[in-house]
Parts: sequence; C-alpha cells; structure tokens
Amino acid sequence: MAFFGKKNFSVEELVDGCAANDRRAQEALYRRFFPEMLRMVRRYTRDEDTAIEVVNNGMLRVFKKIHTFSFKGSLEGWMRRLVYHCMADYYRENARYLHFLVLEDHDQSVPERGHETFYEEDILKAVRTLPPTSQEVFRLYAIEGYSHAEIAESLQMSEGTSKWHLSTARQKLRELLRAEFPFSIASSNR
Repeated sequence: MAFFGKKNFSVEELVDGCAANDRRAQEALYRRFFPEMLRMVRRYTRDEDTAIEVVNNGMLRVFKKIHTFSFKGSLEGWMRRLVYHCMADYYRENARYLHFLVLEDHDQSVPERGHETFYEEDILKAVRTLPPTSQEVFRLYAIEGYSHAEIAESLQMSEGTSKWHLSTARQKLRELLRAEFPFSIASSNR
C-alpha cells in the first residue's frame, strides 16, 4: 500500500496501514481525527495541555488496538470510545477530585467512602444532567481544581454565586446518585 503523496485515504486503507504499523497511515489517521477527538475531550476540561495529553494517549491506544477494528460501525465512533475511556482513565489516575463529587465536610447523610463504588461514566452522566451554569462551575471547581475566585472571573459572576452553583450541583448529584445507586450508598453506611 503506497501512502506517499496520497492525500485522501479510505477508512479501509487507514485501518490496514495502521495495523501494519505504517507510519504514514498512522500520521494520516492522526491528522484526520485529532481535531474531532480534541473537541470531544475539551468538553470535559479547559486545560489545553490535559486535553492534548488525553487525546494523544487515546490515539496511542487506537494504534495499539486498531487491528481489532471490525468495520462494524464507524471508525470515528470506535475511536471516540477509546479516547473517552482514556479520559476516564486519566481522571481515575488523578482522582483527587472525587471527594468533591458528593461529599461536603459537614454532610453526614452520604457515607465517607460511598463514592468509591461509582464509575466515572456514571458520575459524568449525572454531571451532564445539571443545569448548564451549575455543571460548568462544578466541572471547573471539582474536576479541574479552579478556585471560586478564578471561576467567578472566568464566568463573570460573584464568588458567592459560584459557591451557590457548586452547592446546588452537589445537592443534585447526591440526589441523582442516591436514586441510581441506593445499594452502594446503603452498603457503605455500616
């Protein structure tokens, strides 16, 4: 398969070339899908370095597993799944944010260790149900680690409003997670 000088490759040519470890096919696949994967990851983080790191790790995973792609469904959808799982792995490895998801220091109604039984996909799904501003404040504070002062400046609101949105987001997440995972929460109340 000759990739040199060719500009448009079929999906089959890209997959076959990448499976054969052809660097030109890998570059063509990377250039073709990187922008879309980066847009997807940016929905979850504003930190450009983190987004690029996640996408690059995801693309590496794509190259390692491309031989398993069976042409059932779109290549882009298959790649999105791998990159998304890479993003979940990144947040799992950097799980410093998990204690913000459900717990507040004074809140005894949620068990101290109950959040460990939730999967990142479940938590992210619950976060996506929040009102847009509360979702954004929660993501910036709990996941990306911004202070209320930074969030207030970025979103053009007062620090008090930022704190209110975070509190509202936490309350709604507690309710959603209690409803969806009553056993996880109940079993850790021992």
